[in-house]
Amino acid sequence: MPSHTKIDWTEISWNPTTGCRKVSEGCAHCYAERFALRLQRMGMQKYRNGFELTIHPEMVDVPLKWKKPSLIFVNSMSDLFCEDIPFSFIEQVFNTMNRASHHIFQVLTKRSQRLAELAPKLRWTSNIWMGVTVELSEYYGRIDDLITVPAEVRFISLEPMLGPMPNLPLEYIDWVIVGGESGPKARKMEKEWVYDVFAQCREAKVPFFFKQWGGKGPKKGGKELDGKIYHEYPPQINRLRQPNLI
Repeated sequence: MPSHTKIDWTEISWNPTTGCRKVSEGCAHCYAERFALRLQRMGMQKYRNGFELTIHPEMVDVPLKWKKPSLIFVNSMSDLFCEDIPFSFIEQVFNTMNRASHHIFQVLTKRSQRLAELAPKLRWTSNIWMGVTVELSEYYGRIDDLITVPAEVRFISLEPMLGPMPNLPLEYIDWVIVGGESGPKARKMEKEWVYDVFAQCREAKVPFFFKQWGGKGPKKGGKELDGKIYHEYPPQINRLRQPNLI
């Protein structure tokens, strides 16, 4: 059965790998790590290694069995471009995404350098959306790496947003997600940071998705910006209704 998720900007999560290693400030209070350790304590076999990187070959073909066209977040509990994941396995995951053309796959990484290195060796069908996480402006280099990737939809996730994001390079970006951190040690996201990114997206005509303000719980601060919910997507999402166009 598909693993439905509460992440607002997607529908289903698919985890051919689980576990990761921290690489920057946004990883400090990782929700996936907390969740993985909880599942390990509950005795779930898939999380027997807790949050240590674990490859699950038995999961590779699973989306091919899901008949309903869906938005699928790839590796919500890991990072497909982790250094220890063999290229041959990444290639298998891409092969499934290429074949499952009735779905849209959303891939998100902080390891943009490896992404840029491997991208020319992978097949980028139009149902694969590629994104990078940028929690602070000092990581704009991840966006530069993303721009080199031949994905039809390139997106950036400013979550958790930990500082102002002036002059975002949005010229070749198709979608922006903004969200505050949630959890017991959540760091505050300032309103002026969000308003500035919203204005930049409007100027660049880039769809803007505001996920949450954050707080101790994901719903603590709500998800309205000036009384309105902004759940915008790039126009390519319409292909879920017309999968034969992919």
